[in-house]
Amino acid sequence: MKPTLKMILGGVTVVAAMASTFWLGTRSHSDNATQSLNLVQVKKEPKVLYYRNPMGLPDTSAVPKKDSMGMDYLPVYEGEHEDGANGPVISIGADKVQMLGVKTEQVGLRQINRNVRAVGRIEPNERHVYTIAPKFEGWVDQLYVNATGDVVKKGQNLFDVYSPELISAQREYLIAVQGVNSMKNAAADAQNGMKELAQSSLMRLKSWDIGDEDLRRLRETGEVKRTIPYRSPVNGIVNEKIAQKGMRFMPGEVMYKIADLSTLWIIADVSEQDSGLIRSGQAAKVRLDAYPGREFNSRVTYVYPTLNEQTRTTQVRLEIANPGGHLRPGMYAQVELAGLGSKGRVVAVPDSAVINSGRRELVLVELAEGRFEAREVTLGARSDDYVEVKDGIGEGEKVVVSANFLIDAESNLKAVISGFSQAEKDKQSDKPEPVQLQPSYTAPSKY
Repeated sequence: MKPTLKMILGGVTVVAAMASTFWLGTRSHSDNATQSLNLVQVKKEPKVLYYRNPMGLPDTSAVPKKDSMGMDYLPVYEGEHEDGANGPVISIGADKVQMLGVKTEQVGLRQINRNVRAVGRIEPNERHVYTIAPKFEGWVDQLYVNATGDVVKKGQNLFDVYSPELISAQREYLIAVQGVNSMKNAAADAQNGMKELAQSSLMRLKSWDIGDEDLRRLRETGEVKRTIPYRSPVNGIVNEKIAQKGMRFMPGEVMYKIADLSTLWIIADVSEQDSGLIRSGQAAKVRLDAYPGREFNSRVTYVYPTLNEQTRTTQVRLEIANPGGHLRPGMYAQVELAGLGSKGRVVAVPDSAVINSGRRELVLVELAEGRFEAREVTLGARSDDYVEVKDGIGEGEKVVVSANFLIDAESNLKAVISGFSQAEKDKQSDKPEPVQLQPSYTAPSKY
């Protein structure tokens, strides 16, 4: 039986429908596979610029490494780091800037003068300390100054001395003086010889510190005394007394030490870092606990050339007048020295603006609200509150003077968090990647 036209058209329609169904199914599976592959595609890792010290030290590396404690250096990624014209830029939100209490100050020109403060002690002027030591042998017959700390005047009797040598010397001098008087009409040679003998006896007595007053009495009275008073050669106080009534002394034996306290020394200990600021002749102000509210003027007379290795200080000697006797040896003194400073006005920032990293000094310069540039600077002279900046910043710029360490810590904290994130990513990268199966082809079912 031959097929009719209607049957042929129906068959063609069925075949076309089957072909359409197959094409749509294949395209649907292909689209689903593409979307699935896009979902599991690994996101591209950001580029690592460098690695920084995990403890925030100014040390970077181009390759991964560990610090001295075995901690891994932290990566700094592209997009997290920004460089300004002079150094790295730190960006912090306005709310956090307010919370940290950030304060800035405009850089200006200042005269830098640094005063050096030190602690000293008052000591006697060594040039005005006198030792009483007779040059002959004798005994202390009578004692007039018999206590340490007694005030004595120049020419005051200290003790009466008995000495056979001194008695013999007095007799020789008297005989020589009488011989000169008795030989006025003798030959010139004889007169000159007797005068030389008298002069020699007189010089012997003077060399034994016998005063002019006692020699004049000896010439006028012609009487040799058993004892002669030994007098003080200076005004002062008795620092040391060895003399005792009745004691025997030998030539050169110390009997008293007397100090003239009209001028005193102050020995101050200046720290090693300030020792280069001290020069002989510098003016100084002295304050004493015994006289609060009063200042005494002094001046540096000598800077000792040695350094105390234990205290890391250099001794400085100052001289101070003591006309009223208010100052006493042994007192402690607070010394303020006018140290050397800058010549003229220089660029200066507050001392609190400087961050010392151990290897270099940095300041944070405010570029805009919430944006700070870490700038390396070269420092010069210092005062109590300000420090000269020789290079790194200019007049008119704003520097952070408060909470700068917190800003620095904030930037380091971001680097640490970045390091933790990278470690987490490394852990994820160690896991096997999911296997994406290619979509399988399923043939349409036959009708």
